Amino acid sequence: MAKKKSVISGPDLFTATEPKKLFLLDGMALIYRAHFGMIRSPRFTSGEVPTSAVFGIANTVFDLIKKQKPTHIAIAFDTSEPTFRHEVFEDYKAQRDKLPEDIATQIPMVDKLMQALNITIIRTPGYEADDIIGTLAIEAAAQDVDVFMVTPDKDYHQLVTDKIKVYKPGHRGGTFEVLDVDAVLEKWQVEHTSQVIDILGLMGDKSDNVPGIPGIGEKTAIKLIKQFGSVEKLVNSTAELKGKQKERVEENRDLALLSKQLVTIKTDVPHDFQLSDFLRREANEEALQALFMEWEFDTLGRKLFGKSFTSAPKRAAVIREKREKEIQSTLFDDGVVKEKNIGNTDHDYQLVETAKQRADLIKKLKKQKAFCFDTETTGLDPRKALPLGVAFSFQPHSAYYVVCPEDQEKAQAILDELREVFEDDSIEKIGHNLKYDVTLLKWHGIEVRGRLLDTMLAHSMKEPEMSHGLDYLAKLYLGYKPIPISQLIGPKGEEQKSLRDVSLEKVCEYACEDADITLQVAAVLRPDIEERGVSEVCYDIECPLIPVLVDMEYEGITLDTEALADFSKRLEVEIVELRDGIYEAAGREFNIDSPKQLGTILYDELNLVANPKKTATGQYSTRETELIRLAPNHQIVADVLEYRNAVKLKSVYVDQLPNTIDEQNRLHTHYSQTWTATGRMQSNNPNLQTIPIRKQRGREIRAAFVPRSKDFEILSADYSQIELRIMADLSEDPTMLEAFNSGADIHNSTASKVYKVDPEDVSREMRDKAKTVNFGIIYGISAFGLQQRLNIPRKEANELIENYFDKHPGVQEYIDRTIEFGKEHGYVATRTGRRRYLRDINSRNKTLQRAAQRLAMNSPIQGTAADMLKLAMIRVYEALESGGFATKMLLTVHDEIVFDMHKDETDTVIPVIVEAMKNAISMKVPIEVETGHGANWLIAH
Repeated sequence: MAKKKSVISGPDLFTATEPKKLFLLDGMALIYRAHFGMIRSPRFTSGEVPTSAVFGIANTVFDLIKKQKPTHIAIAFDTSEPTFRHEVFEDYKAQRDKLPEDIATQIPMVDKLMQALNITIIRTPGYEADDIIGTLAIEAAAQDVDVFMVTPDKDYHQLVTDKIKVYKPGHRGGTFEVLDVDAVLEKWQVEHTSQVIDILGLMGDKSDNVPGIPGIGEKTAIKLIKQFGSVEKLVNSTAELKGKQKERVEENRDLALLSKQLVTIKTDVPHDFQLSDFLRREANEEALQALFMEWEFDTLGRKLFGKSFTSAPKRAAVIREKREKEIQSTLFDDGVVKEKNIGNTDHDYQLVETAKQRADLIKKLKKQKAFCFDTETTGLDPRKALPLGVAFSFQPHSAYYVVCPEDQEKAQAILDELREVFEDDSIEKIGHNLKYDVTLLKWHGIEVRGRLLDTMLAHSMKEPEMSHGLDYLAKLYLGYKPIPISQLIGPKGEEQKSLRDVSLEKVCEYACEDADITLQVAAVLRPDIEERGVSEVCYDIECPLIPVLVDMEYEGITLDTEALADFSKRLEVEIVELRDGIYEAAGREFNIDSPKQLGTILYDELNLVANPKKTATGQYSTRETELIRLAPNHQIVADVLEYRNAVKLKSVYVDQLPNTIDEQNRLHTHYSQTWTATGRMQSNNPNLQTIPIRKQRGREIRAAFVPRSKDFEILSADYSQIELRIMADLSEDPTMLEAFNSGADIHNSTASKVYKVDPEDVSREMRDKAKTVNFGIIYGISAFGLQQRLNIPRKEANELIENYFDKHPGVQEYIDRTIEFGKEHGYVATRTGRRRYLRDINSRNKTLQRAAQRLAMNSPIQGTAADMLKLAMIRVYEALESGGFATKMLLTVHDEIVFDMHKDETDTVIPVIVEAMKNAISMKVPIEVETGHGANWLIAH
C-alpha cells in the first residue's frame, strides 16, 4: 500500500506537460500581518518568546500547500540597506517606527521555518521584497508559469496579468482571495492594471511616506486616472481642472511624478536564480518537529504529525512551579519531599457510632479553642444533600468520624446532638470549602458560629495563582497524598457507587484523613498568611463572609412567576414586530440569528458601509460592538440590536428563571467568593449579575422579584460612584477630593475641567463624554478606545485624555507610582491587602506589558470596591442580627445589596444599613449610599 502523503510532502515528479505554479511570498508583509492579526491575544512560549508571526506564517504556508499544491515556492524579504527609492527621495519610509522588538525576534525564526520546509529564501541588498517578487514573477510568467504573489499589499496589483495573480491570505485562517486581472480592474476602476501605479502615486502612502498630491485620496485619484489615464497626462492637462484641485495638481506636479516613481515595482532586479531553485521539495520533518517542540506549536503539530508538542510547560505553570519550590524549600530539608500517605503515616482515626461515643467526643470538642470538621454527604448540592457523617480533628494525625444513619430523622437527631459545639461562639471552626459544610448544616437547622478559617479561601488569598484543592495543598505543604475518592466509589460515570455502598471503616479513614489534613494545612498556612500581608482580607473579609452568604442563599428571594409569564408574552409580540420590521427593511425574509445571513443582508445587499469588518473566518462581522457603532445611522441595525436584546431576555432569563425556584417560589442563587482576581463575587445557578439592565426592557425583569409577603417590601441599597470615590481616595487628587467633598456632580466637574468652561456652561453632551472619560481612566482607556466608545475623532479623544490628566495630576501620579510598585514587587494590592499578581508587568512584550500596567492601576480600585462591599455585607449582617430585625439580606449584584424589609422597620433599619455600608472602609471622601424600596426590585432600584 502506498504511503499517504502529508501536507508537508513534496510533489511527485512533474511531467513536461504539467502546469507549473510558482508561489512567491512577501515575507515581511506576511510577518507584520500575522503579528498584528494576533495583537489582542498574542502567542508566547513558556519562556516568553513571541511566536505570533511565525505561527501565522506557518499556518498560511501549510494551508497554501494543502489547498493550492504549488510546484514551485519561494519567500522574499526586505533588507536593512537603503534602496534606489532612498536615493531619489531621502525621506522614503523615514517616519516608520523602529521594527517592533517582537517582530525582529521572529525574523530568524521564520528563516528557520522556511529552511525546515526547504523553501528558498531570497534577500537582495538595495531592493525590497516587492521588487524581487516582481522581477521573478515577470520572468516566470514568460516561461509559461502561473505565478501567485502571496501578500496582503495592494501595491502588487500593478503587476497582475493573465499569468500573474495576487494570492491574498484570509485573516486568521479565513478564506483566501485570488485577485486576477478582472478583479484588479474592478477594484480600481481602471482599463489596465499598470494604471494602479498612477492611482497609488496620486494618493500617496503614509506608511511608506510616499507624499502623493496633498488632499487627493483614493476616490479622487481613481476619478482623475479614469479621466486622464496617467499621472503624466494629468499634470500636463491641468487646464481641464478647476479650483482647488487645479491648484493642488499644479503646485505638486513634481511630487506626483516622484510618487509614481516610488510606488513603481522594479522588474529587473539582478539575480542568479533559476526556476528550478524554487521547486517544492520534501520538508525536513525532523527539523520541523524540533521547531514545533521549541515553539510549543501543539495544535499545529497534532494536525501535521498526530502527536503532542507540549513538553515545554506553559508560562503560568513555570511560575507556579517556581513558587512551589520556594514554599517546599522552607518546609522540607533541602526542599526534598518524601511522599507520605495513610499507609506509611501513623494516625489514630476513630469511628463514632454510639450515643456514649458521641457524648465523649462532644466533651472533648467543647474544651478546644479550635477544631476542624468535614461533612460527608450524598451529593454536591448542600441544600439537597443528606449527611452521611461528620469528621472532626483537633490534633494532628488524630480524627473522629461521627456516623449519620440512613434514616433522616435519626440522622437529624445526631446533628442536633452536635449543635452545641457547632453553635459555640468561642470555638474556631476550620474546614476546606467551609461554605459547603456550613450551608448543609444551615439547611438542617444548625447555625455554625464562631471564628471561621477556610483553608481554600486562605490559600486563594495567599497564593491566588495556584490551585486550591485539598489534595494539592496536602502535597504542597505536607508532602502527603490523600486517599482519592475514586478509590472508594470508582471513576465518574454511571457505574460510580455512593459512599453509602462503601464500608464504614473505609469511609471513616477517608473522612478523618480529610479533616486531619485540613487541620495540618491550616497550621502551615497561618504564619504565611501574616508574612504575605493578607491576614486582613483573609480573617476580616473572606472567612467572616461565609455565614453571611450562607444565610443569603438560604433566604432566597421570591419570584412572581405570573408576572414573568405575562412579560414573556409581551416580549414575544415585540420580537415578532421587530422581526417583521427587519424583513421589510431587508426586502426579504432571512435568519436574523445567523451572523452569516445577517452580514449578507447588511453589507452585500443593503451596502450599509463601504469596507465592512470581517471575522477571522472571513465572514462579515455582526458583533454587538460593530452594530452599536452603525446603529445611529441605520434603523435596520438598531432594530437588529433590539431584536437580539429581546430574544436573549426571553430565552435566557424570562423563560428560564421560573425553572430555578423552590416550592415556596423562592430563588436561591449561589455565590462564589473568589470568582475573579479582583475579589468581585459571582452568582450562579442562576447568575443574577448578568441580567442586562441598561435598557428598560431588561430592567423590567426586576419587577418579578418581590417581597415574601404583604408585610415586607424590597429594599435596595446601592453604592454611588464607588470606584470613582476610591480613585479619589487612593490618588488623593485635589480636584477629585474637592468635587466629592463639596458634593458637586463629579461628571459635571470633570467636564468643566477638560472642556475648560464654567460648571454652569457644561452641556449634557459634555457631561456624558466626561462620564465616559471618568470611568474609562479607571480601566486605562486609550485614545483609540475613547474614540470608539464615543464615536468621536481621534484628535478630540486625545485632547480629552490630555486635558483630564492636566487637570487631575494626582491621578497620573497614582497611576505612575502604582505601576512602579507593580514592577518592583510583581503585584499590587487593595486597601485591605488583597493582592493581584502581575506576571507580565516587566515583560519584554509591549502588548503584554501594557495590559499588565492597566491591571496594575485598575486592580486596587476594583479590588477595594469588592472588599468594601464584602465588609459592608458583614457589618450589615451583624447589625441586623444584633438589632433583632426581621429584615433579611437577600442578594448582592455589583455594588448593590437587596433586602426583604419589614414595613414596620422602614424608619429604623434603613439608617442602620446605610451607616454600616458608609463606614465599611474609612475614606478621604464621603461615601454615598442610595436607597429605595417598594413592591418589587424594579421600583426599589
